[in-house]
Amino acid sequence: MTDTLRIASIQANPTLGAIDANAAKAAARIAEAKVLGAHLAVFPELFLIGYPPEDLALKPAAVAACQKALEKLALETADGPAVLIGTLWPGAEGLPRNAVALLQSGKIEDVTFKVDLPNYGVFDERRVFEPGAAPKVWEVSGVKIGVPVCEDIWHGGVCGALKAMGAEILVVPNGSPFRYTADFERMDAAMARVFETGLPMVYVNQVGGQDELVFDGGSFSLSAASQVVQRMPLFTEAIDCAEWTREEDGWACHGAMNSRWCEGPEEAYRAMVLGVGDYIRKSGFPGVIIGMSGGIDSALTAVIAADALGAANVRCVMMPSPYTSVESFEDAEACANNIKCSYEIISIAPAITAFSEMLTTAFAGRGPDTTEENIQSRARGVTLMALSNKTGAMVLTTGNKSEMAVGYATLYGDMCGGYNPLKDLYKTSVYEVARWRNTHDPFGGGSAPIPDRILTKAPSAELKPNQTDQDSLPPYDVLDGILKGLVEEEATLGEIVARGYPPAQVEQVQRLLYGSEYKRRQAPPGVKLGPKAFGRDRRYPIVNGFRDCITSKD
Repeated sequence: MTDTLRIASIQANPTLGAIDANAAKAAARIAEAKVLGAHLAVFPELFLIGYPPEDLALKPAAVAACQKALEKLALETADGPAVLIGTLWPGAEGLPRNAVALLQSGKIEDVTFKVDLPNYGVFDERRVFEPGAAPKVWEVSGVKIGVPVCEDIWHGGVCGALKAMGAEILVVPNGSPFRYTADFERMDAAMARVFETGLPMVYVNQVGGQDELVFDGGSFSLSAASQVVQRMPLFTEAIDCAEWTREEDGWACHGAMNSRWCEGPEEAYRAMVLGVGDYIRKSGFPGVIIGMSGGIDSALTAVIAADALGAANVRCVMMPSPYTSVESFEDAEACANNIKCSYEIISIAPAITAFSEMLTTAFAGRGPDTTEENIQSRARGVTLMALSNKTGAMVLTTGNKSEMAVGYATLYGDMCGGYNPLKDLYKTSVYEVARWRNTHDPFGGGSAPIPDRILTKAPSAELKPNQTDQDSLPPYDVLDGILKGLVEEEATLGEIVARGYPPAQVEQVQRLLYGSEYKRRQAPPGVKLGPKAFGRDRRYPIVNGFRDCITSKD
C-alpha cells in the first residue's frame, strides 16, 4: 500500500479545436510535472479539443484527430508521471463521448466517460454527447482514484458509486466557466460530495477565454474533513504539485498553493481582460480598434483592451460630429494618452453632410428625429469598419448590458464590431469596475487611466444638442434594478413594483426589453459575467406577443 501520492494540478488554457497545439502544450506541462516529482498530472475537462466544443464534437474527423494526438501524447508517460486528460472519444450510439483518458506507462491505459451531462444555461451537452453508463476507479502508484467529470460532482450518485468501488481520492477534471457566483457554487458542490463520501477531492479547472465564456481556473483541493487545502490562482495558467500522504485519519495534503481569490469589481475586470485577450489572440487578429467618445463605456473598453493586448495593439479613434463637446475631445484624448495607445481624430461631419444632401428629397415633408441621430452612429460604424478592413484589426464595440437590454444601440452603427467586453456589464457596474481600475494597476498599464470627469459627468450619446441618456431612460440605478428583476430573476412586474420602482418605468423597461430582441440577435459576442447573459443564457423569441402587466391583484 502506497502512503504518498504527488498530484500535479495543471490549470491550463487550450485553444478550442487546435488539437495538435493543445497536445504540445500538454506535453510541455507533463515534463514540468515530472520535474516537480509528480506521480499523477491532471488536466481539465476535454483539454485536447478545448471546452465547450459544441457541434465540433460531432465531426468524426475531430474525434479521430483527438485519438491520434492522445496516442502520441501517451508516449510522454513512458517513465512517468501518469496523466489524466480530457478528450473526445467515439460513442457506442452515434454521438461521441466526453471522456477522460488515463495515460500510463507509455500507453492509453483506459478511458472513463462523463455520466451527468448538463443541459441548462450555457450548456447543451446532451445534444452532442452520449452519457457514460458508470464511473471508474483507477489505480495510480498504488492509490485508487475515482474520476468524476465536472457535472458529475454537482449531484449525488456518481461520487457515492466511486466510494463504493473503493476510491480513496476523488480527482475531478473540470470545464466550469466564470460567473460572479461560480467559485462559491463550485466549492459548495465539492464540499457536499466530500461530506457525502468522506473522501478528499482534487478539483482541476480550465482557464482562458472561449467566445463568450471565460474559464477562471481557481482549482482547489479539499481534505476529507472539507477543509480547503489547496487554492490555485484565478484567471491565469498555473501548475501546482501537492503531496498527499496517508495518515491515521485519512489522506492529508502538504505543500500546496494558497492563492488569493479576487472578488467584486476586480473579478469582473480580470474576466473581461482574459476574455478579450484570448478572443483576439486565438482568432488571429493583430489588434483592436475602438471608437473613443469621451464617455465611460469607450474609456473602460480601451483600458481593458490595453491591459489585455498591450497598448501598442490598441488604436483609439475619436469621430466627432457637430454635437461633440469640447469636454469629450479632451477626455477621449486624455484617456488614450494615459494608457499610451495611439489616438486620432476622424470627423464624420463630411459624411453627415453627404447623407443629408443625398436624402433631402426622400425625407421631404418629414422633420428631424432619431433617424438623423442614427445616421451619425452609422457613419462612425462605417468609419471603424473601413479601418478594420484596411488594417486587419478587429473593432471592439462598447455598449453595456443596460443599453443592450433596452435597445439604446444602433444597428450597423455603434453595434458594429467583432466583440464586446462590456456586453454583460450593467451601466452601474461599469462605473464600479472603472473606479476599481482607477485605484489599481493589475497588469502594469498604469493607475488612474480614466479621467475623473468621465466618471462624474452625465452619460450622453451626443447625437443632438444638450442630450443625456436620462432624457428618455430612468436613472441608471433605477433602470438596472428593474432590468435585474426582469432578466436575471424573471420577476413579475408586480414583484418589481413592490420593491419601490415606479409602475410606469417598470412597464417602459419591459416594453423596451422585449422590443429590442431583434437587435441583440445581431450583436457581437461578449464576455459572460453574470447568471443570465444575453444570447448564451437568455434565449427569447424575436417575435413575442407576451407582455406582463401590473394588476391590483399583484
